[in-house]
Amino acid sequence: MPAIPFAPRLQSGRRNRSGTGAVAAAPLLGATTPQAPRNTLDPDQQLGQVAEEEGWRVANLTKDATVSATVGSRRGGRRVRVLTDNATTMPATRRWDVVCRVVDNYGDAGVAWRLARQLAGECGKAVTLWIDDPAPLARMVPGVDPAGDTELDGVRIRQGPDPAAEWVAPDVVVEAFGTGLPARWIDGMAGAVRPPAWIVLEYLSAETWVDDAHLRSSPEPRTGLVRRYWCPGFTPSAGGLLREAGLLANRDAFLRDRSRRGTTLDALGVGAAAGTRVVLVFCYPSPALADLFDAWADDDTPTVALVPAGVAVDALDRYTGGRLPTPGHPFARGALNIASIPFVPQRGFDPLLWSCDRAIVRGEDSFVRAQWALVPFGWQAYAQDGAAHLTKVDAFLDRYLAGAPPDAAHAVRAFHCALNRADGPALVAAWPAFDRAAAPLAPHRRAWSERLAARADLAGSLTEYVDNLL
Repeated sequence: MPAIPFAPRLQSGRRNRSGTGAVAAAPLLGATTPQAPRNTLDPDQQLGQVAEEEGWRVANLTKDATVSATVGSRRGGRRVRVLTDNATTMPATRRWDVVCRVVDNYGDAGVAWRLARQLAGECGKAVTLWIDDPAPLARMVPGVDPAGDTELDGVRIRQGPDPAAEWVAPDVVVEAFGTGLPARWIDGMAGAVRPPAWIVLEYLSAETWVDDAHLRSSPEPRTGLVRRYWCPGFTPSAGGLLREAGLLANRDAFLRDRSRRGTTLDALGVGAAAGTRVVLVFCYPSPALADLFDAWADDDTPTVALVPAGVAVDALDRYTGGRLPTPGHPFARGALNIASIPFVPQRGFDPLLWSCDRAIVRGEDSFVRAQWALVPFGWQAYAQDGAAHLTKVDAFLDRYLAGAPPDAAHAVRAFHCALNRADGPALVAAWPAFDRAAAPLAPHRRAWSERLAARADLAGSLTEYVDNLL
């Protein structure tokens, strides 16, 4: 029986989810392949070296692997089937394109950048991040050109996609948040010798439909290309959450060293005396915020509210009578100091959260980081037509508060309800109990974080799935 001294890339073989199963053999279309007797690769051959054989990619095997194949005629070429299961391919660095259209300003850009950076830095992929508006990303990632192309942290950042520009289909396309791809791209993918894996990254949700929707596929109507849906979530059956290697260890080291909070706040030009409550206010515009500021001003506990520049400007303008705080020049009223802080780069956002006693966060990225940070938080979801976002908040709270002390859980739920309904009087009424619930909920917050961290992170599990798919 003829054999070949290398293995084709397996297009339909998969490992099991643990990564330990054997690769199933699958027929592949190749080009003319030299025939050779059954053979073992030279141990000195470089692992992972890639050769291009008439439009399909082949890779060297580990030094102990052997491969046999049947060869049949097709257009003068070969059809190859791997018969042995002791062959382990070392694939070339695969090209991933992550495509993001900014809808929720910083949230969409932040999630797409975290994913792209982790795919490149931790998963070893060659990543291009396409973003239609790089300006929000440039604000949170120093070094990004808001009007041009950038290479940073192993990621190529390009403005686009431009439907008229030349584009070569990669191995994987991640369509972030289902915002669509240009028709020219879809045609290019459909016409490729080996169409790329097309992953639609959905928004994060705790709703029950997520588990059923995760990994579902559907054909693109015009070309029939398969789109596979990746649904982040909070259960073992969902697509996980973004979490960099070492994040929780870094958090715990920061929290053990009390001096690091002061150092972080000092770097932002903020002073907080002992006994001062530090609250991050990173929210969407809300008329209820002024009521909450009043409550903090009248409280017995001094409060420093950290507001990133450009956030909640309308509410601050009304509350301060036009005397908006600027970095280094806070606005004071009663027990409250509102400190405007520079917009923190994404890498600095976690230490900022670790330095806070409470936080109001929004959207998706800061929402997830608050959970890793263990900080007591209120989550303001992105408002949707028909108040659909309230369903999302309730679904999350149902999971997050399961098993929590009942009184504390009720306080957290009441605060979230008022925050997401923009109900100022209800928000003020809910604040004292929410504030008091922080201490009794501390073990619950840590247990929640550890339970989520025991599962595979989003980037790692997505990489494993796609590698097995290809």
